[in-house]
Formats: sequence, structure tokens, C-alpha cells
Amino acid sequence: MRDFLRHADARTPRAFVQLLAAQPPRPSAAAADQCHAAATKLGFLASNLFATTALLAFYCRSRRLPEAQHLFDQMPARTAVTWNTLIHGHARSAAPGLAVAAFARMARAGVSPTASSVSSVLVACVRLEDAAAGATLHSVGLMHGFCASVVVGTALVDMYAKCHHLGAAQQVFREMEEKNVATFTALVAGFVLSRRPHDAMLLVREMERSGVAPNLMTYSSLLSSFASPEDIDHGKQVHCAVLKKGLEHDQFVLSALVTMYSKCGILENFVKVQMSVSCQDQVSFNSVISGLSCLGRGKEAFQHFLEMRRHGTDMDVFTFASVLKAIGSSSSLLEGRQVHTLILKIGYDSVVDVQNSLISMYARHGAIGESNGVFISMEAPNLVSWNSLMSGCAQHGHGKEVVEMFEQMRRLHVQPDHITFLSVLTACSHVGLVDKGLEYFNLMKDKGYLVGARTEHYACMVDLLGRAGYLNEAEYLINGMPIKPGASVYRALLSACQIHGNLEIVIRVSKRLIELNPHDSSVHVQLSNAFAGDGRWGNAAEIREAMSGKGIVKEPSWSRIEDQMQHS
Repeated sequence: MRDFLRHADARTPRAFVQLLAAQPPRPSAAAADQCHAAATKLGFLASNLFATTALLAFYCRSRRLPEAQHLFDQMPARTAVTWNTLIHGHARSAAPGLAVAAFARMARAGVSPTASSVSSVLVACVRLEDAAAGATLHSVGLMHGFCASVVVGTALVDMYAKCHHLGAAQQVFREMEEKNVATFTALVAGFVLSRRPHDAMLLVREMERSGVAPNLMTYSSLLSSFASPEDIDHGKQVHCAVLKKGLEHDQFVLSALVTMYSKCGILENFVKVQMSVSCQDQVSFNSVISGLSCLGRGKEAFQHFLEMRRHGTDMDVFTFASVLKAIGSSSSLLEGRQVHTLILKIGYDSVVDVQNSLISMYARHGAIGESNGVFISMEAPNLVSWNSLMSGCAQHGHGKEVVEMFEQMRRLHVQPDHITFLSVLTACSHVGLVDKGLEYFNLMKDKGYLVGARTEHYACMVDLLGRAGYLNEAEYLINGMPIKPGASVYRALLSACQIHGNLEIVIRVSKRLIELNPHDSSVHVQLSNAFAGDGRWGNAAEIREAMSGKGIVKEPSWSRIEDQMQHS
């Protein structure tokens, strides 16, 4: 700065712009003030739009948006480039709504939008999750012919996909004549968000056939779509592609692989990839902690969390959500309370995702009072908050409280989902509220609730009716199911029959279970015991002989004491 001011022949607008470009990404307040003072002293702010726009871009790049807005408001003249610079800065700031407001102000000022301004505001719409504003910008783009631009087209695909309007994203994608790697990756991310891994995989294959090579972002996004054992074949195929292209050492790809194998429940592959992960940053630590948590290895996850603290790596919402899940499944409540104290200290206690994780952690440990305390402290609990507390209460025998909470949800017009109904039906079953359970089950078919009964809900209802001794009604419910009954539904009825005694139903249900899983020893044993309990020893012996003929061996049972003795 001193050299710039010392030489009069160098104090040109172009030299000033070069000086700004040479500044670090996050300059100090003193350096920013010096740049502004120099522009004022040399008269650039009043006379040179080129230099002033460069200073505006400098403020936006430095994330000093209040100073950028103040400078913009003081400018005697503005071009489309000036407007675009401000809009771009606001779109990536902590207040993206200001980008939308600036675009509207630009239109009122009679300045025609450009492809750059439209694509920047679309970024703001994504961050605001405002599909309506994005659709308006789509119309503006069509009106001015910007949608032919690959930049605007890609921004539209990204906006619709991330705002959960996947059909609109696909339509824009199909209409685009030119597509690049960012365009394909944006739609891949949309399929991932919509939990459509098969479609994401097909799109990447189409991408390769069209001559567009997937990049690190494409593979990372695609890997994140595989989240169940059924997806593991696709996941391994993508892993092979990553190895062939030599991308396996990239930390983001490694983190995605760790997450994929953990969600698919493949411990062996998870451990192999984890060994290649160098836990030196937030992303790598988070992926390992989350992966271990998903695999039920809570103690190891907590140890990595402690290592992350010792390393001095910054923690975020995802870190705390993952470690709290790990603590809820295997660690002690004392560790959970220690993490809660750290959350309060760092200042994440008002973040909804962290609050929900705390509710779930306390509820899993049966600390319903502390779980409820976090819930009450929330300004605006969402559906996950309600579900976390209700699920914990249902698991620990607080059935009446679950019913009360569900009624409160209805009064507050909070829309329940399948998890909500599963919790309240489980609670009704444990408490024996048959009429209430039937009422809530029928609610699921009501047009006001966009939830269809799943296998697990039917299993709950069969359990509810069976516990109360309504065995015929439970069997009738199964026979009338619009979906194919799963083993859990039949097992619920079989358990109830053993309690209340109904050999005829036991025989019918056992046959269905054997059809579903011919080599399940437990069903054969239960049927044999039912015959024996009714004095039909011949039939019981026939079942045992059939087991022997099929090579079915009864699995030995172990008590916790015996298990501990084996490992002592």
C-alpha cells in the first residue's frame, strides 16, 4: 500500500485494481480500511466506476457485506457488472435473502438482468430453499434467453433438485443442449436427496456415455446415495471406478467411501478404507465418527471424538449429532452429559439438529426428564424433535405420555410421519390402549395424513390386538393387508398365540412363516412346542423329525451371564 501511494505515476485505477487482487482472501480490518481510504484520497470513488466496482468485489470477497452494501449505496453510477458483484456477494453471505432483494431492486432500477445475476440469485434460492422465487427466476431466464447458457441451466437444475422439485430439475436437464460435469453432478445430487440411488447410478453411466468424465464431486455425491445393504453392489462398482481413476487418496472421496460402507453395514470394507483415512481435518474425523456410530461401535466413535478434541480440530453440528448418536447406543449417560456441557460451552445448544440429537441421546438412556428438558427449551421443535422424544418414551414404558404428546401434536397441527405413528402405536400396545390404537391406525388412512401404513405399523397393530387377546381380529387384519405381510407381522401373532393359546392359528401362522423362511429353526421349535403343550406329542415329534430331515438345527441360546463367563 505504501509503495502504491508513494509513486504518483503508479496511482492509476488499473494499479489500484491489481493491488486489491493481491490482497489475501480475508484481509484485516486495517488493510480493508487502508484500501478504502486510498480510493477516496485518489478520487476513484467519485470518478472511476472500474476501480469502485473492484473495491466492491474486494469487500464481497472478504465477506465484509455491510461495507459492500454501504459502498454500493454511495456509488453515483452503477452498471450491470456492479449489480452482479453485489448480488453475487449477498448470495454467498449469511443473509442470502439480500441477494433476492438486490435483484428485485436492480429490475426496478431498469437495469436488465444478465446470466450472471440470474445464476447468483438461484444460488441464494437454494440456500433459502425458496423454490417459488427460483421458479420466478426461471421465467426471467426464459424471457431473456439465459436458459440456453450452461451456467444458468446448471444453476436451475441445482436449485430445483435441492428444493426437492426433482421433476422440474429433470425437465430443465432434458431441455439443455449443452451439459457439463457440474450439470450432471447437480442432478446426481438431486437423486441422492430424493433417495433414488439407482437413478443416480444410471445418470452417471449416461454421463460417461456422453463423453463427460465424472469428477471428485460426482463420485462423492454418488457414493453418498448408497445407504442400505441393498445398495452395496452399486457402491462397490463406484469404489472400483474410483480406484481405476486414481482418486482413492482424495480425502473427500475417502470420507464418502467410509460413510457408504458404514451405512450399508459392511464392517470389513469400512475398516479397510478407514485405515487409509488420515484424520487431520473436520471432514475426515466426522466421517469416521459417523461411520462407527452407524455400525454400532459407539465406544470407538467416542474415542475418535476425544482424539478430535485433542487434535484441536473444529467441531460442527454433524460432529455432535454423530457422537451423540454413538453415546445413545452404547456409551454411558455420564459421557452424554459431558458432551452436552461442551455443546453449551461452544454455543451449539440452540441449533435444532444438535438439540434433536440430545433429545434422542437422553431418551435412549431412559433419562426422559432430561430429554423432555431439552425439548421444552426449544423455540421451535420440528417433527424430528417430537419423534425423538416420543420414541424414547415408548421404548421405556411411558405409553400414556406418548399418547398425550401425539394429541398435543394434533392440536398444534404438526403433521406426523410413519415414525410418529410407529411410536404411538407401540405405546398403545405396551399400555393396552386398544381403542386408541385402532383410532390412530385408522388415522393413517385419513386424507389429512400423508402416511400409508407400512409392515411395521401392521406388526404393531397385530401385537396390540394379540396382547389384548383379540387373536381372530389380529389374523383378520393380516389377511386384509394391502401389502405383503412380512415375517415381523406373523411373529407378532405367533407370540400372542403362545400367551393366550390358540393352536389353530399357531399352525396357520407357522406355515406362513416357514414359507417365508424354510430354514428358520425358531418357528419349527415354536410349532413343535405348541403341539406338545396341547398334548399332541405325535405332531410335535413329526416337526422335530422334519427339522432333522431338512438339516435344521436349533440354535443354542446364551444368557448374558454365560456370555460374560465365556469372555472372562
